[in-house]
Amino acid sequence: ADWFVQPATETDLGAAVRYASQQGLPVFLLGRGANLVIRDGGIRGMVISLRQELLSEIEVKGTELHCGAGAGLKQIANAARDHALSGLEFLEGIPGCLGGALRMNAGAMGSWTFDVVKRVRFMTHDGSIEEKTAAEMGAVYRSCPLLKENIALGAVLEGRPAEIEDVRARMQEFRLHRTSTQPNASSAGCMFKNPESIPAGKLVDECGLKGLSVGGARVSERHGNFIINSGKATAADVEALIAQVRERVAEQRGIELQTEVQIVGE
Repeated sequence: ADWFVQPATETDLGAAVRYASQQGLPVFLLGRGANLVIRDGGIRGMVISLRQELLSEIEVKGTELHCGAGAGLKQIANAARDHALSGLEFLEGIPGCLGGALRMNAGAMGSWTFDVVKRVRFMTHDGSIEEKTAAEMGAVYRSCPLLKENIALGAVLEGRPAEIEDVRARMQEFRLHRTSTQPNASSAGCMFKNPESIPAGKLVDECGLKGLSVGGARVSERHGNFIINSGKATAADVEALIAQVRERVAEQRGIELQTEVQIVGE
């Protein structure tokens, strides 16, 4: 990055955003790196991280969780559990922060981030702050278009009262399912969006592409929608492997896979 900024407060963030706008600098929001591949040449412009303490707070009020964009999803799920609130268990296994989850409408175990969102606060690129209901945000499968151009500051999430042991058991069930079906090697998460007709991982498997590799990047033998890093993979390796998988799936099945992972930089 040409500029790397870690604002401590929303005021600091607003100042950084306005400066970038004045200087014509593109702005990229960096969460915890989940579902992200940064090309080997890096990112031009200003990269902003919202992981500072004041932007990562989690406060539980009744059935609502008031969370900053930098709050970790696992920490949000744990806070809900500790307050005997159900409905957010699926967040436990998503290795990212709330801001990224809102932007991508991240999901797992059949649930989506916006299923549990009531309101979202965000900053526009002139530094002003707005708040909208979940319905007004217009989230769709794996995307919230309004947050492509604006910066999520946080959200109010809502859980359902439950027995704490039931919440704990459900989180453990999800955890066991994840560890038994997904690779434990380094990866950026699911590479492709699921086509309507078949899950992407099953499609990759049926095309015989598990184990396919380029350089240090390899399609996981455990789950076909994960590309794992053997330890020496470059972003170019990952991108080339994605292209090969897409090409071969299109040839064999006539389906154009769309990437779920975000590929950025030069």
